[in-house]
Amino acid sequence: MIDSLLQAPPSTTAFLPDAARHAQAASARTALADARQPTLSISIEADLRTRSHAFALRIRFAANARRIVLCGPSGAGKSLTLQAIAGLMMPGAGRIEVLGRRLYDSATGLDMPARERGIGYLFQDYALFPHLTVRQNIAFGLARSIFNPWPSRRDPRVERWLDTLGISALGDQYPGQLSGGQRQRTALARALVRTPRLLLLDEPFAALDPALRTRLRDELDNLQRLLGFPMVLVTHDEADIERFGDEVIEIDAGRVHTRKSRRNMREVLFAEA
Repeated sequence: MIDSLLQAPPSTTAFLPDAARHAQAASARTALADARQPTLSISIEADLRTRSHAFALRIRFAANARRIVLCGPSGAGKSLTLQAIAGLMMPGAGRIEVLGRRLYDSATGLDMPARERGIGYLFQDYALFPHLTVRQNIAFGLARSIFNPWPSRRDPRVERWLDTLGISALGDQYPGQLSGGQRQRTALARALVRTPRLLLLDEPFAALDPALRTRLRDELDNLQRLLGFPMVLVTHDEADIERFGDEVIEIDAGRVHTRKSRRNMREVLFAEA
């Protein structure tokens, strides 16, 4: 299913399954409404301390690309930046905006709850609940209470993403029964099931073997091109940077060290030619 879906050109909808057409239409409406807004604007400060270590996070940048990559050495503050955007870590000061919508502003006391931010998050270890089935894990992204989704419930939104990502046959299985690629697809479906305004991915391919990493990188690349959702990806891998880095933010020691834009690089190359 996913291979045939992802081979379809982004402008073609007639032969897509209903799940993909539905998701593509929703993404297109969001993209049209947000076309003039920066994808991400962030200016935050956070001072984190443990008994043996102190870390100062000072992140400031605005990015217009639909594919943003955060790179840099381990411990630089990349994952902390994602957590701040998602509402999982509260900065000490600053502001965060996604597609023109302010999520955090220390000056006004705004700190929007994580569930209200419209952010999808794919954790590095996927963070699937081992006692829930694939279908329940995906449905958990829609839950509005502390109770687990019923195993027998069939939510159309969940079924759409099971179909779109080619894991419909795995709906009643548990994470311990899945391969690495199947776990990643399950976590991705959970992140996308609420049609987020922004998808955050924390080193999504780091735990995979090289062959599977290449395959799933291709799948994410094509799925993002097809549906058009904006994304911020954290990575150490040059192949990820090359594939997804329309705008690359290098972070070192809690600060933005360098910025590169694929568009600017093309303009430089064109001018030199």
